[in-house]
Amino acid sequence: MPTHHVFHYQEEFKLESGAVLPGFQLNYTTYGTLNPQQSNVVWVCHALTGSSDFTDWWCDLFGAGKLYDPNEWFIVCANTLGGCYGSTGPLSVNPTTLQPYFHTFPQLTNRDIVRAFDLLRKELAFERVHTLIGSSLGGQQALEWALQKPDVFERLVHVASNARHSPWGIAFNESQRMAIRQDPTWATSTEDAGKEGMKTARAIAMLSYRHYNTYNEAQQEPGHSITDNFRAASYQVYQGEKIAKRFNAYTYWLLSKAMDSHNVGRDRGGVEKALAKLKARSLFVGVDTDLLFPVEEQLFLHEHVAGSSFSLIRSNYGHDGFLVEFDQLTEAIQDFYKQEKVKEEQLNYEKQEQ
Repeated sequence: MPTHHVFHYQEEFKLESGAVLPGFQLNYTTYGTLNPQQSNVVWVCHALTGSSDFTDWWCDLFGAGKLYDPNEWFIVCANTLGGCYGSTGPLSVNPTTLQPYFHTFPQLTNRDIVRAFDLLRKELAFERVHTLIGSSLGGQQALEWALQKPDVFERLVHVASNARHSPWGIAFNESQRMAIRQDPTWATSTEDAGKEGMKTARAIAMLSYRHYNTYNEAQQEPGHSITDNFRAASYQVYQGEKIAKRFNAYTYWLLSKAMDSHNVGRDRGGVEKALAKLKARSLFVGVDTDLLFPVEEQLFLHEHVAGSSFSLIRSNYGHDGFLVEFDQLTEAIQDFYKQEKVKEEQLNYEKQEQ
């Protein structure tokens, strides 16, 4: 079974903004057994409202008889810095003031977050990671991390994400934050500040996570007589209520801002120059109906990362296809590994022939 741990970092942690955290903790989950060579590590980066428990939200990828069987792999996932599933975030107590951070928690970028992840990696003494895999916000973080530590990550599986967050994506996120700001409680320093606004924010987000076809299939009304209380309307309310039970508006705000900050080309001479330095053998996966991270973004990555692979998932679920189409995603990753093995065998054959 997966095991939960807490990593404590006791020193000051300077952020890209110049702000400083007086230490932090990361809640993380491990599953499987590390082999003597430490060559079977898979590191997972979760999406915006995900947790370190990857067997919960990516259950069909991890487990006995599945793609990443714990009998063969050692899987790690840390709840992001700024999160609300055990890692230091806005609801945590600031050790300097002995009060919860709330609105005083400093703004994070993906670069800050993966630097925190890397401190955990060093604590675990992993010099190499077989596969780094992430989707959506987690895909952004995985790509950034693979660029920060090019000699650590041997393979990158980058799912439904991008190299730089788009104006379209930023506009969606700002629309959600506008909803949070409209909640009068957002001005207070309480655990539930902005909760009602976050419900609306989540409803807005669902329109970017899903697709016209998703709603048309699942929320269509039977018959022709109804004039109010539509299924689609109640579904939006349900999604808002659902997120309010497990998340907080501070972290929602903070991580949507981190997503907006994503740009691997920042201070690296631009996106193309940055991608040219990526050493990990890379697979870029897109979803054909993804409105938030459209396939053009994964194709751009594929075109600018030499020797990379690309796979297209076909789904009616839009961006959320990466959470639904497990069979296609499993096949894409298996093919990626097989192609690599074929290339290695070919190289070995050519060497013998010489």
